[in-house]
Amino acid sequence: MVATDDEKGRIALSQNGDHAAFESLIKQYQQMIHALCYRMSGSMAQAEDLAQETFIHAYQHLKSFRWEARFSSWLYRIAMNLCLNWRASDQRRQALHRTWAEEARQPDRPGENPARTEEIQRALLQLKPKQRAAIVLTTFEGMSHGEAAQVLGCAETTVSWRVFAARAKLKKLLKHLQP
Repeated sequence: MVATDDEKGRIALSQNGDHAAFESLIKQYQQMIHALCYRMSGSMAQAEDLAQETFIHAYQHLKSFRWEARFSSWLYRIAMNLCLNWRASDQRRQALHRTWAEEARQPDRPGENPARTEEIQRALLQLKPKQRAAIVLTTFEGMSHGEAAQVLGCAETTVSWRVFAARAKLKKLLKHLQP
């Protein structure tokens, strides 16, 4: 389908920030994109999320639309990339859940006290999220403060401070476990 003058006009208006023009483009292509996302995900709810992400991405990158491509092809490419990324992420997530389920079924490791492990987990959940992330990455995952800083997108000194604060709070929360 070749873009009509009306469609070209709505694209140009959208590129200049006209929300109503972009809304009309969404209405025109919404069913097409949703159908593609449904076929790729197999889930109606996931298709709705992916289609919405497609239009958000398209709006954010509208200035990069090249006029030699059809607008529908451009939207298809965005939607397909999002679907493929979602599928890969979903497969990794499912593999991780299987691994965790296997570990949960395995007998406890020698010397490990399940009640103590559960108390530590409850204490971790009482930390502020950023402190919990820092302590989990450094203490439980064995990362250096520099590596954790890269993962968390902050300075190494920030990680050090968060680890210090997390340890102080954990010490108070778990004082009854200390010898």
